[in-house]
Amino acid sequence: MVSKNSRKEVRVKKHQRLRNRFAGTAERPRLAVFRSDKHMYAQIIDDDAQKTLVAASTTEKAAKEELEFTNTTEAASYVGTLIGKRALEAGITEVVFDRGGYLYHGKVKALAEAAREAGLKF
Repeated sequence: MVSKNSRKEVRVKKHQRLRNRFAGTAERPRLAVFRSDKHMYAQIIDDDAQKTLVAASTTEKAAKEELEFTNTTEAASYVGTLIGKRALEAGITEVVFDRGGYLYHGKVKALAEAAREAGLKF
C-alpha cells in the first residue's frame, strides 16, 4: 500500500531544502513568509545574529481594523506593503526571499510583489 505524506510534511521538507541554499546575513537578511489558514506572517531575519529585525502580520490590531478578511490575497499584499515600509524605516533595502516551501503564486506572490513595490529588492 502506498502511503502519502501530508501537505504540511511536504512543505516543511521543501522549506528545509530551500534553507540549505541560502541564509540571511546582516547585509542581506532573509524575508521569511508563513501562511496559516487564517493569517499571513512575514519576518525579516538576520540568521548570523539569530535575530528578527522586522515583522508584520495580519494578526496585528491595525491590520484587523483595515482588512475585512485576513486570509485573502489582499491581506497578503497589505502585509507585504507593511513589511516593506518597516524594513525601509529600519534601513534594510535588500533581502533574500524565503517562500517557506510554499509555491510562488497566490498569497505568497501577492506578498512578494507588494514588498517589491514598497521598495525592497530581491
